[in-house]
Amino acid sequence: MAETTTIARPYAQAAFELARADNTLSVWSEMLNLAAAVTHDPQLGALISSPRISRSQLAELFIGVCGDHLNAQGQNFIRLLADNRRLDVLTEIAALFQVLRAEAEGVLEAEMVSAQPVTEAQRMQITAALKARLKREVTLSVRTDASLLGGAIIRAGDLVIDGSARGKLAKLAVALNH
Repeated sequence: MAETTTIARPYAQAAFELARADNTLSVWSEMLNLAAAVTHDPQLGALISSPRISRSQLAELFIGVCGDHLNAQGQNFIRLLADNRRLDVLTEIAALFQVLRAEAEGVLEAEMVSAQPVTEAQRMQITAALKARLKREVTLSVRTDASLLGGAIIRAGDLVIDGSARGKLAKLAVALNH
């Protein structure tokens, strides 16, 4: 997937710079998320890669499906992507845009995977601890995975805290083998 990310990055950066200049980050987030969702439609997805439809026809069809949810700049962005045959990387563009937006707004998306359900008090405590450690606003999503056996794994950007029983057993096994 590194190739699609490499292709998507300049488009995401350009959209971000335009949105930041106009102070429309949330509008662009919504437009890009909608456009990315549209690419997952099986019928439209088949047309994106079809050589039978012209680039301009594809752009206008795509814009028509998105309707009033795209402003003039969003429509031009879709036309640019269609002209360059890059509509297929809209999901990556939207994801990269969200990362750039979160960074600009000082917000970090974190995920916690725990072996047991987490209470709201625990969630708030972990969020506060991450906020203090990373010196940024943190949005924490939580899910459970019984295969961890116990404990939890927290991922926040490049930071990974593995406090799971499975992770500790794996570290112990590596230490014993050396």
